[in-house]
This record gives sequence, structure tokens and C-alpha cells, in this order.
Amino acid sequence: MKNFSSVVLSLLILGACGSSQEVRRDFPAPATLPSKADLPDPLLSFDGRKVETREQWERERKPELKALFQHYMYGFMIPPVEVVGQERRSDPNAFGGKATLREITLKLGPKGYPLNLLLVVPNKRSGPAPVFVGLNFTGNHTLVTDPAVAIPTAWMRQGNKGDDVVVNNRATEKGRGKNVGNWAIEQSIDRGYAVATVYYGDIFPDKADFNDGVFPVFFAPQPGQKSPGDVAPGAISMWAWGVHRIVDYLVTVPELDKARIAVTGHSRLGKTALLAAAFDERIALAIPHQAGCGGTGPSRSKNAKAESVQRINTSFPHWFDDNFKKFNEANDRIPFDQHCLVALCAPRPVLYTNGVEDQWANPDGQFEMLKAASPVYKLLGQEGIGASEMPPLGKLVDSRLGYYIRTGPHVSDPDYWKTFLDYADKYFKKS
Repeated sequence: MKNFSSVVLSLLILGACGSSQEVRRDFPAPATLPSKADLPDPLLSFDGRKVETREQWERERKPELKALFQHYMYGFMIPPVEVVGQERRSDPNAFGGKATLREITLKLGPKGYPLNLLLVVPNKRSGPAPVFVGLNFTGNHTLVTDPAVAIPTAWMRQGNKGDDVVVNNRATEKGRGKNVGNWAIEQSIDRGYAVATVYYGDIFPDKADFNDGVFPVFFAPQPGQKSPGDVAPGAISMWAWGVHRIVDYLVTVPELDKARIAVTGHSRLGKTALLAAAFDERIALAIPHQAGCGGTGPSRSKNAKAESVQRINTSFPHWFDDNFKKFNEANDRIPFDQHCLVALCAPRPVLYTNGVEDQWANPDGQFEMLKAASPVYKLLGQEGIGASEMPPLGKLVDSRLGYYIRTGPHVSDPDYWKTFLDYADKYFKKS
């Protein structure tokens, strides 16, 4: 890119992802919804009509499901805003000369709300590079050993007792390079992929109030609605909205292939990645890692060891909208389940990855979600999940709806990233 360091890119995305342009509907109160122990049919509309064609799915059921998820679970996303990208720093010799590392301030909206983007692009490539985008838990400075990468100033969750990487809910220099393996950026560079990430607390701090982050800056209640209100965006909705704003910028970068954008995230940020992909078709592939309840795992769980709707809403009341809490003791009344969320990604590739020791994330239930979403993929001409039973440990099922499980707990590491890259290669690698 010519003189990139002096370039300020500005773009106004009005409804590019479609997330905030869905028509709001008046749905019944949660307590009045019918009880349904079995999984709702993703191809059965809210009023009971069967969806039998691609056109019906695209024009009727898909927008309806987006409205249902926003109304009863995640809250309605904030409308898109202007995104201005301004490069603060560029190092063309990162990772021993294999990549160019850039730090970019994304300024959102008329007040220029800042997100600090770390973008690493492989130097050796035949054309625009595919890119993994996602949010990180601990700050960009923890994912690389570069001593110049900025430390976030936003609120951060405390770590283990006695750990001085976060002091008084602020990141410190002691965290630099501590979590290199969580994103394994050099491995992605070696495989020809760019990586783009933002500290999730820059978008919305992960705490149970709505005083900081994008909420007080961009959220506007609907007429007659109390703030925050039953359908105001929860944290996962706001984090997904932040991913969309990052994508707004990435599609303008010449070194990146805007047709090969993959989103990923771990745990709560895996929930975020799936929601972001479901509501933004510019995202070509999704890998929500160990996302569990509220993301890739079913609300109607049959796994006694898995996190429940009631538990997640009690522990993290800020993640979802207020309507979702009304299902704490009545998850059988939810008019969808999480197979409907992955179905919104159809026919794009989606991979669920898990560890067998992480039963809290409900690996078995996640596999069932992929099976239950497969009819939508088949309606759109794709196979869905290419296995009738969970695969052996360590075997990647790389179908359009993919699945992988290995030994290990709730963690992200280079071995998982190798699987992410193997899966992405199948759909992104150019012949």
C-alpha cells in the first residue's frame, strides 16, 4: 500500500452487515410462549409455516430468526457507525522479517470512539492474504513479544491472586508476551494468513454494569423504552458489533482478501464470533472455539455437567438481554435453540472445536446443534455436518459444518490453531 502510514481511511457502512437493519417485531412475552422440550425446527416459521425453498429462507425465515435472537437473547445490535482507521505504527520486519505488524486506531462514530487494532500481515504472499479476525481477552501486548505494542488502558478483569499482570483492573507491562500461544500468530503467518485482533474490553468491559465502553456512547433506547430495557444489547451483542466494525476496516486494506475473512474466538468470545458471523455475510468462515452455552451449545441441554441458561445468566448478567433471563427456569419456552444461530451462517463453513475435559462447554450438545442445523445447509445445497456420530479424539471433520474434539481442558493453544488453519485451508486455499 502506498504511503500507508500517512493514510487515514474513512468509510460509512450503512447496513453492510444487516445486523441492525432487521425490522423489529412485537413478539409475545417469554412467559406466554409455548413449552417445547424438543429442538425447534429451524425450517418452521414462528407462525407455523414450513420453509421449503431458498427464497423462503432468505426472505422470511432468516430475517425472522435474526429478530428472534435479538429480541429474546442477545438484544438488538447498535446500528453501524462510521469507521475511520488511522495507523499509529508499522514494523515491516516483525517475526524476523516474515510479517508487517501494524497498530491502527479505529475511530468509531462522530466522537471517534477508539478501538486499538493489531494487524499482522505476512510479507511473503502471491496476492491479498486471507485474514483471521477476532477479539482477545488480555490485550494485544500479551499476544506478541514486541516491546512497542501498546498496552490497553480500558478496564480489565483481574487474574489469579498475586498475579501482577493486571493491577487495579488495568493491564501492566508484566503481561507482555504472556499469552503468545493463545493466538499463535506466527503459525498463522507461516501458513499465509493475516491476523487482526482487538482487546475485547476496548469495545465493552466485561463487568456487570453499562457505564463504560460503546454502550453509553452509541446505544439509544427506542421510543418509550426504558434504558437499558428488555432488548437492549448485552455484552456479546456489543462485542459482535465491534467485530463488524473491525471488518468494516479490513475490507478496505489492499493486502487482505475481503472474500476470505474468518472469525474466531475462545469461550465467551467464541459466542461472540458465532453471533458476528451469523449477522455479517462478509465473514466467510467461522470457528467459535469451546463456546458452549449461549453460543454453540444448546439451551435445552441434556448434559448435567454443562453450563445452564440459569447459571450463565446468574454469573454473567450483562452478557445477554433482560428477556433471556426470563427463561432461566423455562428454557423449553425459548422459540429457538443454538442450532438456529449456526443455521444463519448457511451455507458458509463453520467449525466447532472442543476439549473432552471441558464438559462445561457441552461438546456433545454442540455436535447435536450441528446435526440439527444441517437441514438448512441441505436446503441451500450443502451437506451440513459430514458425520452421524462424534468423531474420534483428534480427528477433524472438515465438512461445511465441521467438528473437532481432542483431549484437554478449556484452553486455546497452538495445537488448536493448527486445526483452525487446516480447516480454513480447505475452503480458502486457492488452487
